[in-house]
Amino acid sequence: MEARTAEPGPAVWLTACAHGDEVGGMVVVQEIFKRLRKRPLLSGSLHAFPLMNPLGFEAGARHVTMSEEDLNRSFPGNAKGTLAERIAEKIFAAICETRPAVVMDLHNDWIGSIPYAVLDPPPLAGSLMAYDKASTLAAKTGLPVVAEPEAIRHSLSHSLLLKDVPAMTVELGESYVVNERFVETGVKAVWSVLAELKLVEQDEAPFVYPLPAELQGRTFRYSSHPTTSTSGVLRFLARPGDIVRGGQPVAKVFNAFGRLQETLTAPADALVLGKSDSSVAFPGAPVMAFGLL
Repeated sequence: MEARTAEPGPAVWLTACAHGDEVGGMVVVQEIFKRLRKRPLLSGSLHAFPLMNPLGFEAGARHVTMSEEDLNRSFPGNAKGTLAERIAEKIFAAICETRPAVVMDLHNDWIGSIPYAVLDPPPLAGSLMAYDKASTLAAKTGLPVVAEPEAIRHSLSHSLLLKDVPAMTVELGESYVVNERFVETGVKAVWSVLAELKLVEQDEAPFVYPLPAELQGRTFRYSSHPTTSTSGVLRFLARPGDIVRGGQPVAKVFNAFGRLQETLTAPADALVLGKSDSSVAFPGAPVMAFGLL
């Protein structure tokens, strides 16, 4: 998908559905382009791949089904490589050719999760200009900004940063189904970035995710610990969007007879980003995602 103007300005890319079961981002892209019919671009150009993984989408599966590969672990791709690497190479080349000001890669998270923007760590190769710009624009989404503790190698966003292209990942709530509330949030977040780059007019009231005043503008650190060490039924004591304190109980595991097996606590003061889709606990299972303060 593409929208252009005659006025010079930056190029922006939106990408979605790298994981075939994460359909919400695709709808956000559709809604942005619908909005442009009434509020056209002022300058520059907007490009989008709304459905990067059609094979996974048709099967409702995360991976490229024919090869069981994760497309978002296949970048920058290889024209003579595996199926996912060949798809990734086409996508990556098309994006880099336009020298974009930013790429926003739209994803969906656990069923019980809040929307947030994700920043990769600063790249060890190349300059820090792309990372700094991505960090600035991530804050303009109005969403909580969460920094990954380690680089996710061969993801789209990390691979773009290595090429000095500003990029971020935006997690927009649950997978599998279109949650209209998160679609609305995603549209507002994307629109705010486009407005910051002068591609469109800003909304009268720019979107800001509701957080306590002292947490607005903070960059959180991502953590998916602790994990469970026993098997049983997982019962949650905190919800996505809650602010928890270090050591606060956030979940308990009970065996089949109702006997408490373990109590899991928050690793530090944190914003709860999401909780597991399943209440079946087993050793090493992730329980919650946190944005550490």
